[in-house]
Parts: sequence; C-alpha cells; structure tokens
Amino acid sequence: MATEQATVSASGEQAPPGPTPEAIMQLGMAFWGSKTLLSAVELGLFSELSAAGSLDAEELRERLGLQQRGSLDFFDALVALGMLAREDGRYTNTPATELFLDRAKPSYVGGILEMANARLFGFWNSLTEGLRTGQPQNEAKTGGNFFEVLYADPAKLREFAKAMTGISGGVAHAIAASFPWDRYQTVIDVGCAEGCVPVAIARAHSHITGGGFDLPPVGPLFDEFVAGAGLSDRLRFYPGDFFTDPLPAADVLVMGHILHDWDADEKRTLLERAYAALPDGGALIVYEAIIDDDRRSNAFGLLMSLNMLIETPAGFDYTGADCQRWMRDVGFGETYVQPLVGPDSMVVAIK
Repeated sequence: MATEQATVSASGEQAPPGPTPEAIMQLGMAFWGSKTLLSAVELGLFSELSAAGSLDAEELRERLGLQQRGSLDFFDALVALGMLAREDGRYTNTPATELFLDRAKPSYVGGILEMANARLFGFWNSLTEGLRTGQPQNEAKTGGNFFEVLYADPAKLREFAKAMTGISGGVAHAIAASFPWDRYQTVIDVGCAEGCVPVAIARAHSHITGGGFDLPPVGPLFDEFVAGAGLSDRLRFYPGDFFTDPLPAADVLVMGHILHDWDADEKRTLLERAYAALPDGGALIVYEAIIDDDRRSNAFGLLMSLNMLIETPAGFDYTGADCQRWMRDVGFGETYVQPLVGPDSMVVAIK
C-alpha cells in the first residue's frame, strides 16, 4: 500500500496528504535485501559469528574468503536489515540469527533458505512467463522433473529434506503443543522428509509412537534424524508412494506441505486415502501456509501458491474453507482450522 504524505503549497497552506511511492519502491526492490540474506546464509556468515562470538570487518571478511570491495557494505547492509548487530566496530548475530541461522544448532532453519538461494531465486525470475503460460519454470523447462531429479540425487534429496525441516520446525512444535495428543496413541507423518514433525510430537508426548511415510530413498535420512533425537525405539520409517501404496494405519495422520503440490482431484484422492487409513475417531492434520478465506491477509500463503506455479504442473495453495470442503466431500465429519505459527495453520478433520 502506498504511504501518504502531507505537502505544503506555495501559499504556505498544507495540502491534503497524498500517496508516495515509498512502499512501492521498497517492495519492488525487496530482492536486494532478500539476496543479501541468502548470500550470507550460503557463506555461513552467521555460523562463523556464532562460533567466534564477535568479529571485526576484516576478521569476518577473511573468514568468509571475500574481497575487500563490497564486504563492508555487505556486513553493514545486514546490520541495517536487522540481521546483524554492530558495536565498537565488531559484528555479532542478533538473538534471532544466533538461534535460527547457526548451522550447528538444532534450531537452524536455514535449510529452506539454502534451497531458496540455490534453486528458487533464479526460477522466480521467470514468474511472468509462468503466469503467461501456466507452466512450471523450474527443471521442467529443460525436460527434467523436479521430484525425479530430487529423489535420484542423494545430495539434492538431503538438501530438500533439510529445507523441509527448516520450514516445518516451528510448526512441528506448535502442533505438538496445540493438538489434543492425550486422546491418541499413534501418529504417521505422510511425506515426512527427515521426520521433524513426529520427532517433535514424540518428544513432547512420551506415550506417542508411530513414524513417517515417504518414498524409499528418504528412509536413511529419516532414520538418521530420528536416531539423533534418540527416538528410534518409538518412531520408524514406512516406505511407499502415497498415490499407489496403502497408507500406514495410525490414530492420527499428518500431511504437511503435501496437498499444495497437486491439482484439486489429486488433493481429494490423497484425502480419500487418508480417510480410508484412519480408524473411526481418528484425525487427519493438514498444515500449510493456509490462505485466509478472504484471500487478503496471508501474503505468504498466496506467494507460496505462486511458488507452486513455478514448481509444479498443477499445484496450488488453498483456503481453510476449501480444505474443509474437500475433507467433508470424502467423508470426514468434524473439521476446523487452527492457526499455528507465522503464516501456517492446520486444518483438522475427524473421521
């Protein structure tokens, strides 16, 4: 929204406030700040500062292997953007970047930013073409298939799985805290990646067992992450394809950042398969950056839907009302939407 600013006329009278281009320019040039942060994550800047405590510009430049030209502007731009602090010429992380952008910490969320830097930043340059053609603008443009390439390359798959942990970490803790787990015994995360959601739930609720369901190549990554959390005795990996193989039985099924990859019919198919796998009284939790029903306020959810245009042949994000309607269409009874953290909400359906 454009800001308004009062002006003074030649006669000295104050004219009514009028719009200014400030907000337009800030949004239009926002990629400058975005790429500055993404490059800092790529360089491991926040991890270096976390390990050292504080560094002056020359020390930080040398550690990151940067040239002198531009490095001081780079560091001070991060200060101005609120990503670094500086006192007496020495740079430190902010409390947020110290917690969330140090690769050595389990709270690290930079995986999704690493993927955004390595893949999405360039692909989004073709958004206009995507809007004109309705076609994906990722690896598909050169005859590739993102998911086929992803699951065939162990390094890419690990990067993607870590990205999913990064984007789901806060949500996982919110689901563990806000859902009535005392009523249930087992949970399966469908499309689990590393398994951060069942790990968060199992850590918070000692009676819960279950695991994750995903394509077979994900298994070693899930097992490694779960073992690191000390939960291998309570959580296991179930290999399979959620379109062709039966979903594992559990009291609660979770689908996070799954439905938005697919068209409306495929969304309903996945919901039907979840309904079939659940016992009477069982629950399905769907979480995404659910778009507000009025489609005005959750900008991240709407932009994520544009990201599905970039990344998938027919995927799109949706409102809570949309999801509840699809759930009821396949047979679920009670449904409700509950906000989680940031732009994410969960839609819960009870069989």
